Amino acid sequence: MLTFHLDIVSPDREFFDGDVEEIIFPVSNGYTSDGYMGVLAGHEPLVCPIGIGVLRIKQSGQWRDAAISGGFIEIRPQKVTILSDTVEWPEEIDARRAEAARRRAEERLRQRLSQEEYLRSQAALARALTRLRISNRKV
Repeated sequence: MLTFHLDIVSPDREFFDGDVEEIIFPVSNGYTSDGYMGVLAGHEPLVCPIGIGVLRIKQSGQWRDAAISGGFIEIRPQKVTILSDTVEWPEEIDARRAEAARRRAEERLRQRLSQEEYLRSQAALARALTRLRISNRKV
């Protein structure tokens, strides 16, 4: 199968640097995920925002998932670069912290909020739920 080079960088580290067969990432609508998009080698050039959700990476025939929380993706035919706010492997996620964040976000959503506060709380809930979902996939 054809491959392309994938670089994933967050503010605190280079998360991934290698050749892959395919990726699937959440597409952003501004605050949360608005569906998923797949990329194979030779994809048409594109730059778009990334949403909150599960990033799937296929390397050497094996899928590996990570939790990703926003950023941008630049797609070129033989190279993809992701600049992400945060990205974590399942084994890096503290499920207790993610559960506490979920509870805080749900409590906040029950309060009377401005539209901006509501959207931020929705995004916080989406991040927490993604981290919880991914943390259950630890290798």
